[in-house]
Amino acid sequence: MKVTFLEPLGIPQEQLKAMVESSLGELVEATYYDTRAEDAETLTERSKGADCVVLSNIRYGEDIISQLPDLKMICVAFTGVDLIDVEYCRSKGIMVCNCAGYSTVAVADLVFGFAISLSRNIPACDRAVREGGTKAGLVGWELEGKKFGVIGAGAIGERVLRIAQAFGCETYAYSRTVKDIQGVTFISLEDLLSTCDIISVHVPQNPQTIGMIGKEQFDLMKKDALFINCARGPIVDSEALADALNSGRIAGAAVDVFEMEPPVPQDHVLFQADNLIATPHVAFASAQAFEKRAVIVCENIKGWLQNKPVNVIC
Repeated sequence: MKVTFLEPLGIPQEQLKAMVESSLGELVEATYYDTRAEDAETLTERSKGADCVVLSNIRYGEDIISQLPDLKMICVAFTGVDLIDVEYCRSKGIMVCNCAGYSTVAVADLVFGFAISLSRNIPACDRAVREGGTKAGLVGWELEGKKFGVIGAGAIGERVLRIAQAFGCETYAYSRTVKDIQGVTFISLEDLLSTCDIISVHVPQNPQTIGMIGKEQFDLMKKDALFINCARGPIVDSEALADALNSGRIAGAAVDVFEMEPPVPQDHVLFQADNLIATPHVAFASAQAFEKRAVIVCENIKGWLQNKPVNVIC
């Protein structure tokens, strides 16, 4: 079987090759590309002749897949598969697998980096001390005793809730599926938005969640609430979030994701918003997460070859 890695996976190529050799041995003939390409023409050319391709958060649609008669499996080295034409793959019998779980720890870590940075005014404190200022006007608050709400109680959301409990927070969740998580109270989205001090989004992007958080939802929040999005950009209406921040409707926000992948235009509406921390879609990216991802990629391919597929999307 021919497997093509369409881009680097965040670990040294020699390490990746050694992992593939150790896990898959002579089962596959692997091709590796050490540069990332996002245009359809290059992706199509690189994919030709492959039975399986490996890629991360790159658009891979029918226009590409339809030109690849040998393609039987797409291994998405990412959690979300919203950039893959899953329905077309399903119609053609092409298996799609993801790497669920590899970034759970990394994303949850950044959520609390954001929560502490916002609650303790760390960016503003940094600016103040560099400019000869003091703590005047910059005294923040502790997480202990605050109501921490999570929208989407999947693996990442659940880990965020457990860490929040370790900080002494009251924990609440809204999710399509109510789970039995010790110490967590599941409530309606409206109740969560209107009562929680910190709100963190962890739902996948799909037709039901795009635009899920907009003006109506921000209007429900407390004036001193903090809002965090490490999920997907289109889930949140950026203009509504900017308006909520600039009008003092909420106290602060942190976002790792936008409507597009970075680089984000410098005139993006959120960059003009008050008390906003932004990062360039880095939540999933840690050295350990990249190693975990490579392991899962190998497990996905091995399971597929042995007719025992794992992490199957379709």
